[in-house]
Amino acid sequence: MSKADNKNRHHVHIELTPAQYQRLVAQAKQCGLSRRAYLVRLIEGMPVRTRPSQEIKELRTEIHHIGNNINQIARSVNAGIARAKDAKRGLFLLDKVYELMYQIAKK
Repeated sequence: MSKADNKNRHHVHIELTPAQYQRLVAQAKQCGLSRRAYLVRLIEGMPVRTRPSQEIKELRTEIHHIGNNINQIARSVNAGIARAKDAKRGLFLLDKVYELMYQIAKK
């Protein structure tokens, strides 16, 4: 950082209780941000979202895989090579997607 850039910045010192500091550290970590980046986003009114849990990531991945299977079935139906069994499988998979989305929405 050049001297000119440094002149346009302000240093702020704040004192926090141990509990406040731990809360700041935990919230910044949940968002995947440094403490500074977290505070700057709050000050600027930018959205601060927590990272999705591992369980949610796994559910999203599973929904993605099911969606790929449904697309393959749809392609075979559109090409006229699908069987009734394929259509039933597609409906089953679509039902599974709805079930997984419901689980995510409950959390």
